[in-house]
Amino acid sequence: MTQKMYVYDGGEIDLSLVTRLYPAALISAGGESAQVSLEWAEMKKEQVTLEAYVLICDFDPVGEVPVNRVEIRFETKDELFGAMSKISTIVQS
Repeated sequence: MTQKMYVYDGGEIDLSLVTRLYPAALISAGGESAQVSLEWAEMKKEQVTLEAYVLICDFDPVGEVPVNRVEIRFETKDELFGAMSKISTIVQS
């Protein structure tokens, strides 16, 4: 399989090895942090504090508990969507 590399500030990821790739919001509520869907974070924006947007890349086989994971943090949703667009272009090339 050909390597399809995504380079970001913290390193690089071989996209051909990623088994799951999804966006999330990192929120804080009641002293706890959690990753939630972007939609949920938007619906609850008055009750939670948004810490960052994250793009989660899992490398474990689908169906297994993800242990090998890279989380790339972004300050804005636009930055997250830009990274997702760039990854889409890399994967389709």
